[in-house]
This record gives sequence, structure tokens and C-alpha cells, in this order.
Amino acid sequence: MSVNQRSTQPGPQGSSGHDRTDESGLKKVVAASMVGTVVEWYEFFLYATAATLVFAVVFFPNAATPLDGIIAAFLTYAVGFIARPLGGIFFGQIGDKLGRKHTLQVTIILVGVATFLMGCLPGFNTIGYWAPALLVVLRFVQGFAVGGEWGGAVLLVAEHSPNKSRGFWASWPQAAVPVGNLLATVVLLTMSFILPEDEFLAWGWRVAFWLSAVIVVIGYYIRTHVSEAPIFLEAREQVEREKSINYGVLEVVKKYPKGILGAMGLRFAENILYYIIVSFSIVYLKTVHEYDTSQLLLALLIAHVVHFLVIPQVGRLSDRFGRKPVYLAGAILGATWAFFAFPMFDTQNPVIIILAVTIGLCFHALMYAGQPAIMAEMFPTRMRYSGVSLGYQVTSIIAGSMAPIIATAILQETGSWVGVALYVLGACVVTGIAVVTLRETKGISLRDVDAADAERHGIPVPNGTA
Repeated sequence: MSVNQRSTQPGPQGSSGHDRTDESGLKKVVAASMVGTVVEWYEFFLYATAATLVFAVVFFPNAATPLDGIIAAFLTYAVGFIARPLGGIFFGQIGDKLGRKHTLQVTIILVGVATFLMGCLPGFNTIGYWAPALLVVLRFVQGFAVGGEWGGAVLLVAEHSPNKSRGFWASWPQAAVPVGNLLATVVLLTMSFILPEDEFLAWGWRVAFWLSAVIVVIGYYIRTHVSEAPIFLEAREQVEREKSINYGVLEVVKKYPKGILGAMGLRFAENILYYIIVSFSIVYLKTVHEYDTSQLLLALLIAHVVHFLVIPQVGRLSDRFGRKPVYLAGAILGATWAFFAFPMFDTQNPVIIILAVTIGLCFHALMYAGQPAIMAEMFPTRMRYSGVSLGYQVTSIIAGSMAPIIATAILQETGSWVGVALYVLGACVVTGIAVVTLRETKGISLRDVDAADAERHGIPVPNGTA
């Protein structure tokens, strides 16, 4: 019997068994997951914005040209992406063994400490090359922690969610990402409005990094009140009882390589499109048109609000129409975005610029919202954390981390946005092919995924699985 056939059968009562789930309890899990995710992505995206607006001046003042300084800052930015798959492997193994909750408590503390210390770093003019060196170390720690964050946050919700609405509920942690970005933008926007540019560069930007200490404490407290999903507890008990059953990173690479590659293909265009929109658009408008920093941040602020509102609705669409058609629509529309967005940027009209960024993030949401449900449905519980973390985080090295660098280099070399648009188009083609080759998993039971895994690999069926 195939997994899709199994998914039509009613499972036992409990998480992911059928659709009669305690909605009030589920909302608490969603809220706890979102708050922590807001904290972690506030800090991660704060670095992205500061890399464009601040770090090129404070940590790389000797660059030959402004674009060289920005590229140098983006290279330190990329260090976080390189660290993320390492964090995904490390925390994925821990999360599959000990649980999602305790892993998430560690990651939020790590990323908070690293971000706070970034705000304390002296600049290049004070301690020389030690400044960018220490920045790289802290960026690595930050990225390492974030590498374990995403998988735990989305799985905590996905494994609690009803089968028929997993796309909707699991999209909420994704919606927390623009909220984190929104908070980072609001803080930097406020500081840039109330301070002259020299004071903003001297100390104003640091306030945003120091504020992370406050929200980390709040996020950690909320995460202490999260419970593990029953389906995970059952799988963990089985692994502890049956010593022959393996779990974690090595097992998922050995048993589900196609799942990892499929997840990477899904992630590729989504990740590149996002960082072209939220990072490179700032570079383009600042260097080509010398557009006002505050106006840029305001445009991103408005776009992040829309992005937050759209993501859960797209998650709902994936439950109704299927994971594949919604995701494929995002890849197709994303391929067109740069070809009309950059001419809109060239108008230098604030309203048109806001519209271009907002449309881009709406296209992005068509891919981003469904990722947690799709990826959770690819892997059995005993190795799910490792599988989704590998597929999601490894791709960030060649996608999101390189996208602003590649785009900036293309702009510097050609003086045109056309090459950037072709780059985004190519990425969307890769993701479109990945979507077409995937199996539709809308409405599938995670218990049936576990049962199919047990049947396929000749291991005992987990307790509670039909």
C-alpha cells in the first residue's frame, strides 16, 4: 500500500492521527514557536540590513569603492549561511534524539548572545582587523544557532497539526520570519529617522542589536511552556526500546537522499528570490539611484506587513488545492518578478518601489508558506528534524548566502539589472523542475509516513500508528 493510499485512512486519536485536534492547545504551540522564531530571525535579518547600511562603513572602511565594501560585508553575512547547515546537522541530531523543545531553547540563547555581542564590537578604526575578524566569529555562532532553529520550530507545529490543515498551521512559523524582519526594520528605521547619519553610524545601529537581549528572554520563557507532539514521543520511545532502529543525520542521508535533494530544489529559488528582494534591492537603489535610506526601510516595512498577512492564507491554499500547484505558481511568478521590478525601482517613485517589493514578497509567499508541511511530509518522525534541516539549510549556502554577492557582482560588472533578472529566472526554473518531480502529499497522515517507513525498511511499526 502506498503512502498516499494510507493517508486516506483514519488514524488513532492524537497528533497527526486525524483532524480532531485540540485547537486551543495547537494555538499555544503555534504562538510559542512563532515568538521564538521572531526573535531569532529579528537578529538574523538585523545583520542583513546592517551589512548593507552600516558594516561596509564601520568594519570595511578601506574598500576601494562603496560596492567593494558592501561585497565585503556580504561575505561576512555569507558566513552565517555556511554555518547554518552545520547547525542544522548538529541540532537536527539532538532534536531527533532529545526533542524539539529543548533544542529550541538552546538555539534561542545562542543566537541572542551572539547578536548582543555584535552590538558591542568596536569598529575597524578602533581595533583594526580584529573588528571584522570578531564579527565573522559572532556571525558564525549566530548562523550555527539559526541552523537548528527553523527545523525545530516548524516541526513542533507540523507534528501537532491536523492532517487536513497542516499547511495552514505550519505556515505560521514562516509568517514569523517577516515579523522578525519587520521588527529589525522598525528599529533601524526609527534610529535612522531620529539620528543624523554620523551618529547612526557611530552608535545608533548598535541599539537594535542590544535590544535582542530583551526579546530573547521573552522568547525563551515562552518556549519553556511548549510540549512535544505525541507522535514524536512515540517515535523516541520506539528508538530507545528498539536499539536496532537508527535516527538522525546519517540515517536520513542513507535512507532518504531523494527527499533531501527534493527539499533542496524547493528551497533554491525561494531563498534566492527572497534575498534579492530584501537585500539586493537596497544595494541597487542606494548605489544606482542614491535613494534615501529611511525611504528604503519604510518600503521594506510595508512589504513585510503584507508578507506576514499573506503567508498563512497561502498555507490555507496549499491545504485546499495541493502543495504542488501553489508552489509551482510561486516559481513561475517569481521568475517574472525581476524583469518588471527593476524598471519600477528605476522610476524612484516611493509608491511604485513599495509596490515592486510587496509583489515580490507575495510571489515568494507562494513558495515559502508551504515549505514546512511539504518537507515534514517527506520524512518519517525518527529522522524528520535532520531531514528538513539538511534540505533547508544546506541550500542556503549556494542560494541565499550567495544571492546578494552574485547580484552585486553582476551589477558592478555590467552596470545593469538584466543579468540579475536572468539569475533569478534560472533559479526559478530549477525549483519548478523540483516541484514537478515531487509527489503530492496534501492531507497525508504523518503516522502513515512512519508506517510506510517501517514497512520499507523492515522495522517495527511505531506505537499508535495505523
